[in-house]
Amino acid sequence: MEALMTVFQSLLMIAAVNSAAVLRLLNAGTAVTVIYCIAAALWYIKFSTAPTLKKQPAKRIKALRNSVRLLEVFLVSATASIAFLVWLICFSDMSVSEIILNTVIAAAAEFILFWNGTIRLYLTSVQLGIKWRVIGAVCGMIPVLNIAVLVKTIRIASAECRFEREKLELDSIRAESALCRTKYPLLLVHGVFFRDFRFFNYWGRIPAALKRNGAEIYYGNQQSAASVENSARELAGRIESIVKETGCGKVNIIAHSKGGLDARYALSHLGADKYTASLTTVNTPHRGCQFADYILGKVSASFCQSVADKYNSAMKLAGDENPDFIAAVTDLTASRCSEFNEKCPDADGVYYQSIGSKSENARGGKFPLNLSYHLVKYFDGDNDGLVSVDSMKWGESFTMLAPKGKRGVTHGDVIDLNRENIKGFDVREFYVGVVKDLKDKGL
Repeated sequence: MEALMTVFQSLLMIAAVNSAAVLRLLNAGTAVTVIYCIAAALWYIKFSTAPTLKKQPAKRIKALRNSVRLLEVFLVSATASIAFLVWLICFSDMSVSEIILNTVIAAAAEFILFWNGTIRLYLTSVQLGIKWRVIGAVCGMIPVLNIAVLVKTIRIASAECRFEREKLELDSIRAESALCRTKYPLLLVHGVFFRDFRFFNYWGRIPAALKRNGAEIYYGNQQSAASVENSARELAGRIESIVKETGCGKVNIIAHSKGGLDARYALSHLGADKYTASLTTVNTPHRGCQFADYILGKVSASFCQSVADKYNSAMKLAGDENPDFIAAVTDLTASRCSEFNEKCPDADGVYYQSIGSKSENARGGKFPLNLSYHLVKYFDGDNDGLVSVDSMKWGESFTMLAPKGKRGVTHGDVIDLNRENIKGFDVREFYVGVVKDLKDKGL
């Protein structure tokens, strides 16, 4: 149905942008000419403003679908207009001035249509990413290649529209079921070198999906880089304040990367266990990273301190009170984690589980994970770009994410850091399942 609508709209657009030639070939009278021109102008304005008739479930998806429709129609109408212009030049009896006039009108109309759609698409698409935006800009003026890139861009955006529309419709259908309304609220704990910023969610689109399915969510809000012990103290204080302020009794912790170690220390040594129902660690280096030992052993102390000073200064500006780059990195080494595991037994009465994933190759990860993958593989084996699979396993159960294909799931993918739809792995739906399982366990 949508394909037929696109064809119909394309035919109307062809007639609208080539109105001068159409009227000339039809030998239309003055009244007909005026009526046709007004109708063509109104259609063009209407379509350029709101081309999609079908109601979309969200504003961004509606805007993205409109941009796709604009570019689809542009592709068809521009191709047809060029063919029509060639026919006019070769076979019609129109004067040169009339052909030039029609060409100018058609080119201007198609120009507006193209940039209207392109700007909307660039502003609303998530899956297009930096890569295809750059390719589009570079190839925009190269004949033939620009058409190929445009077709690819339309396909990426169309697939995104379909996927997001299906997700929203699914959440709408099951809203009353409240799949993620656990007994205790969720506490999402970030990993090293990140913070919980208001305008950039570390967990990507996951929190919104969980909330649509009934979840109540809080964030760890600890500093970006500090020793496990110091981060754990911040986290323990955060947990206690949430429980006392809300009266919720306990929380379910979902912690990524180093955040899992921070949470384990808080449960084992700082009394947070009495306020915690469960701990789910995600790609956490429970047994550390051997490649981290190697790097710290090879890099000079002066260079390491120089990097640390720059990082610490930058993160103080971002809100960290006392960032400690070296302490954070050191606590992720295999040697330090071996000591940590001896001193931090699991707390009684808390349900522990872990989640892990791996990259299938270096190409699957974004910078810098694509660079570190081979180094980690050499020292630690199968990994997600930073942490080995063996190091991720902890608790009563371990879930390994292994979608089919040549890509895999990286350290950033598992928390939707890049907001990328990965074939065979729906990260948002996976977390809905994780939280639903906690709910089914009475947590």
